[in-house]
Amino acid sequence: MRKISTILLLVSLLTSLSPLPLKAETLSYNYLVSDSDMTDLYAMDFDSLEYFLTRGSLSTYHTSDVNGISRSAAQIIWNASQEFDLNPQFLLVLLQREQSLVEDESPTQDQLDWALGYAVCDDCEKSDPRIAKYKGFGNQIYYASKRIRESFLEDLSSRGYTENGVGPGIEMEIDGILVTPINNATAVLYAYTPHLHGNQNFSTIWQRWFTHVYPTGTLLQDKETGGIWYIQFGKRRAITSTSAYYSRFAFQPVIPTSQTTIEQYPLGEPISFANYSLLRSPGGTVYLIVDDTRRGIASSEAFRTIGFNSDEIIDVEWSDLEVYAEVEPITLESADPTGLLLQDNTTGGVYFVKEREKHPIISKQLLTVNFPSWPITPKSSEELAEFETAEKVTFPDGTLVIANDSPDVFVISEGMRRHIPDEETFLTYGWKWSDLIFTDEKSVLLQPLGKPLPSVIEEEVSLEQTNF
Repeated sequence: MRKISTILLLVSLLTSLSPLPLKAETLSYNYLVSDSDMTDLYAMDFDSLEYFLTRGSLSTYHTSDVNGISRSAAQIIWNASQEFDLNPQFLLVLLQREQSLVEDESPTQDQLDWALGYAVCDDCEKSDPRIAKYKGFGNQIYYASKRIRESFLEDLSSRGYTENGVGPGIEMEIDGILVTPINNATAVLYAYTPHLHGNQNFSTIWQRWFTHVYPTGTLLQDKETGGIWYIQFGKRRAITSTSAYYSRFAFQPVIPTSQTTIEQYPLGEPISFANYSLLRSPGGTVYLIVDDTRRGIASSEAFRTIGFNSDEIIDVEWSDLEVYAEVEPITLESADPTGLLLQDNTTGGVYFVKEREKHPIISKQLLTVNFPSWPITPKSSEELAEFETAEKVTFPDGTLVIANDSPDVFVISEGMRRHIPDEETFLTYGWKWSDLIFTDEKSVLLQPLGKPLPSVIEEEVSLEQTNF
């Protein structure tokens, strides 16, 4: 496609015809942000908005709103978002795209007065009375939000295009490129700013600030419904029972977020049963559930000998079992298939013992996170010597760890520790400082070093815009 378009363009130039516009070859120009991202009122609360502004001077900026009342920048943005049903995040990205105001520590008065570039055009004089009435941070936020909701979105809803002819499915030429918006939000952005690179800048900022690929092990909670989802290998898995949550994730941080953010991930299999549940298939086999695996119990004799309780068996369908990978069965020779904690009564060392192997637990934090409320049985060194020593217990996916006296914070994901590069990235993902597990360096280094999370602090090009 690219070669054909280039040839056509060269032919047109050689024959002194007007250059042919190039058609946008990817979704990047046709899709900038989702409709729900633009209008999701639950994506950011007021406290989060206030904190977000601390990365620049707007955190301390007060000025008159549209009604002449002195308010903070955060309150002005919040009020406009609530009155016109717009996501506060959407307005923040507009502010950064237009005047770099969110991250600018010393903006000029002109930047503040024309914060969203509203009513400013290439051939306009800012002193023109028709334009000057929109001067001022409060006016810019209010009237730009009003225009987006009551003009652009209203027109798109009622007739499918804005007053300047922009709409989903309508091809238009922007800076020599043929663009066809595929949704209302993208159409609104082109109607507001008919420039290609400015809108690409919007998309870049949005991706940097608000589109996170949460690592495996992250727990996301829907702010509206309260439902909790487990992110695993790029999919979202609903945790559908309290027992499943407490048996597997009780010590893991939970990030409140919007339904829109959660639904960006493809739907995976639900997590419905607690660890160590006994599930009976339609064929009669009883399985022990451990994380994402199932172990069939080979015989009724093995069931009784190991000490399982038949009252705890849950009858399920095959569809309930298929989400668990089947591993080696439990036989009479299986020792402690659920595992237990043993402590050397001489050294004080604690081990997780399973299938005749003992896994050292080298810190209190590893013990607390992995085995909350588990009983510990004291044993002599001689008794423990009968078990083969296996790999040490590590932190589960989703744990936030920091070594004592170290500034480096890591999130554990897929068995590796991933460095979180800075405070802004940590907080933008939605974590809290109270989620951190402080431990010794050896416990942190048990997990191999993986790829660091991308920082949200990067520079983007500031462009002059033409907004109507």
